[in-house]
Amino acid sequence: MRSVIEEDERKSSVKRAEGLQTLIAAAAPTIEKKRQLTESVVKALHEAGLYRMLLPRSLRGGEVEPLVFAQTLEALAKADASVAWCVAQCCGCSMAGAYLDPNIAHEIFSAADAVVAWGPLPRNAYAVETDGGFNVTGSWMFASGSRQASWLGAHCVVCGPDGAPRTGENGRPAERTMLIPRGRAQIEDVWHVMGLRGTGSDNYTVTNQFVPAAYSFTRDSNADRREKGPLYRFSFLSFYGIAFAAIALGIARAMLDDFRRLAPSKTPQGAFGQTLHENSRVQAQLAKAEANLRGSRAYLHETLRNLWSSASAGRSFSLEQRIDLRLSSTCGIQAAREVADWSYHSAGATAIFEAQPFERRFRDINTVSQQVQASDSNLELAGKALMGLPTGGRL
Repeated sequence: MRSVIEEDERKSSVKRAEGLQTLIAAAAPTIEKKRQLTESVVKALHEAGLYRMLLPRSLRGGEVEPLVFAQTLEALAKADASVAWCVAQCCGCSMAGAYLDPNIAHEIFSAADAVVAWGPLPRNAYAVETDGGFNVTGSWMFASGSRQASWLGAHCVVCGPDGAPRTGENGRPAERTMLIPRGRAQIEDVWHVMGLRGTGSDNYTVTNQFVPAAYSFTRDSNADRREKGPLYRFSFLSFYGIAFAAIALGIARAMLDDFRRLAPSKTPQGAFGQTLHENSRVQAQLAKAEANLRGSRAYLHETLRNLWSSASAGRSFSLEQRIDLRLSSTCGIQAAREVADWSYHSAGATAIFEAQPFERRFRDINTVSQQVQASDSNLELAGKALMGLPTGGRL
């Protein structure tokens, strides 16, 4: 892998993802059954550099712009949503490389197959300050991609030696992310779920585990951020919103295209010999779904271009840009779910069979849309900002 990936090569991550679609689609039933990515798919993703898209170039990463990241995930999601989800989550975690001491970052990410995974901050995770680092105790959920990971991240509330929580600059309890070799955590296989089964999003626990201070950082902290590239002006949370919207759009695009392939050959009962593609009501609804999907995708892409332009010029994001990012991500997921829902139900009984391309994707997109990035609470927050009301710094 080259130490510096040129701009045109970074953009080719989309083409590399498209080149893996046949392999991934063929592996999808096995991924679903085993609830984890296959070795052949993981190997191909590493060879294509797709786990390293958000890793700094100084660590032999792609450091791709957000739009390229979104387009790459969309291409993967068309083949299998679990693959795209694992890549998205682990890429987001790899942004840790921009915040760590360079020697530590090199240790963690030097291997060609290095992967970091983590789950969100729970209520019962604490890092107690001690000589040279922290003693960490806690349990974390939803560690997507953890079965391919070499390191796990543990988001914790920082406490003093007396156990009292420290206070951050925002007046809230101070948080810090600890990086721990996967083998030191107790993994619990809990991932028996409706959709995104292949992500293997297990739980993990550590108890009184010592973590040297150099193996920790605070997400989105200006003090900890060592990489100055425009990519790292985006928050961790922003990238998860971008990623999940792109994945949802990819799933919906695949389902809509599959419906169009089905329509000429399917004649529903009671349709008086008329195929789906001859039905004027279906034609109108298809056109509406197409416009909904394309419009949502265009809004997301326009927003990412706009923000990248500001970040590249060294400008902070305006309130309007932050609103656009929240709206385009959340509404992108919701619009994709609507299109997928229409495609599934319009396909009739055909869609319920596992051999058909609808059933698994229907479960996957409804699992994607249960994530907090798709919640109406994001719209409420954006609406407050649009009304000129305070958002408590949460936008």
